[in-house]
Parts: sequence; C-alpha cells; structure tokens
Amino acid sequence: MQKFYKISEVSKLLNLINSRDKKPANHTIRFWEKEFKQIKPLLINKRRYYTEKQIDIIRLIKYLLKDKGMTVKGVKNILKKNINNLDDYDLNSLKIDFRKKDIELKSKKVLEKIKVLKNYGKKNSH
Repeated sequence: MQKFYKISEVSKLLNLINSRDKKPANHTIRFWEKEFKQIKPLLINKRRYYTEKQIDIIRLIKYLLKDKGMTVKGVKNILKKNINNLDDYDLNSLKIDFRKKDIELKSKKVLEKIKVLKNYGKKNSH
C-alpha cells in the first residue's frame, strides 16, 4: 500500500523550515507546484498529499535550486529533458552528485541514531 504525506511532513522531510519561526515552509512547495508540472499532489478536501515518488521529484528540484544554485528555468529545462535518466556510471552527472548528497544525509542521520543508541543507559549506569 502506498503511503501519502501531508505538505507539512514533506517540508520537514526536506528541511524546508522557516528560519525565523521554525515552522514548515509549505509555501515553497506550493510555489514549486505552480512552476513545475512534475509535482502533482493528490488533493482531498483542499489538502495536498504526496507520494514517495513526488517527494523524490521535489527533493531533486530543491537540490538543483538551493544546492546547485540553478534558476527555475534551468531546472525546468533539466526536468523537460529528463536528465534524471542519464547514465548512472557518469561520475560527473547531476544524478550522481544528487545521489551522493542524499546518501551523505541519510548516513549522517543513521550515525546520529547509532550514537544515541550507544549512549542509551550510560547516564544511569554510574
């Protein structure tokens, strides 16, 4: 069964958080929906729900815009050309660069969880 995520969950997953009030920056995702036809959330009672596949597209858009400093027009061109299907073995491709960063983030989270688990109970053992 496919899992759906609310817009605020997607914002938190992608670390799209307003730096001032620490609330999810849902407006960013809504803006990207208008700009990129590839983002098509399921609308139920005026609420947006996203699949994992949609989140991957949004993650790629965020990476290209925020991390690579591309313009909206440049990202549109890349998505239009379906550059995401380029050869996985080309070490200079955007896809490889994106995947490396994604794996680094996931690895960091796993290492943090392992650290917490290792330290669990140490405070009370003395």
